[in-house]
Amino acid sequence: MALVQTGYGRVQNACRILFAGFLVVGFAPLANAETLIMQGSTTFARRLIEPYKAIIETKSGHELTVIPNKSTPGLIALLEGRAHLAMISAPLDSEIETLRKALPGLSFDRLRGFKIASSRTAVAVNPKNPVRSMTREVLTKVLRNEVDNWKALGGPDLPIRVVLVGGGGGSTVTLESELLAGQPVKSPNLLFVKTPVQLVQVVEQEPGSIGFAQLVLVKQRGIPEVMLDKPIEQILTLVTVGEPTPAMRAVIDATRSVAEERLM
Repeated sequence: MALVQTGYGRVQNACRILFAGFLVVGFAPLANAETLIMQGSTTFARRLIEPYKAIIETKSGHELTVIPNKSTPGLIALLEGRAHLAMISAPLDSEIETLRKALPGLSFDRLRGFKIASSRTAVAVNPKNPVRSMTREVLTKVLRNEVDNWKALGGPDLPIRVVLVGGGGGSTVTLESELLAGQPVKSPNLLFVKTPVQLVQVVEQEPGSIGFAQLVLVKQRGIPEVMLDKPIEQILTLVTVGEPTPAMRAVIDATRSVAEERLM
């Protein structure tokens, strides 16, 4: 009986060793997993990261900590070493030009951008406003204060109030880059808000407002859009300082793959 028990015990030990070896081999990739911090554009986060974070983590083999706080703060966090990747939703050159004026001492020449996808900016108006289309030329005149009343556009006799996200929002930088040659919006009724959510709330409440908002928020709340002859596209880009590490490259590739599968 002792010999039988001893033999059985040896079998058990052998199985334990074999199973342990299987665990090491089968889960070896997890040993190399890293947790990467992403900061920046709320448009990027809402469009890609929030709905598909688990898929991106699985594809890349790395975990993500995501902090949506607008494009410019994301780049600052990246340059200051508080993030591994920055999410931006405006041209990198335009973002750098804006940052150089405020923080001239940072290493902007080391930034590397990796385009992931594009997202249309919604031009939103109050539900009571009947205007539903205009050309980019007319919109530029509105932003330059050359057209300042909705009556000139077939709408109500109300002053046009432009609503933008301040503090480094990618939609604002894109707007200035695409329509105003990098110049700021000129409007006596200009209103800056802190977040995209506040922007759509203001547009819902202010009869004369026109806001440049995240498409997903406008659709969620059923706010009417003004359609342009050519849409305003925000470029969703991941940014690194210097060449990306293998872990960063894996996340970039996984995010781009998800964008191609889910957004195209």
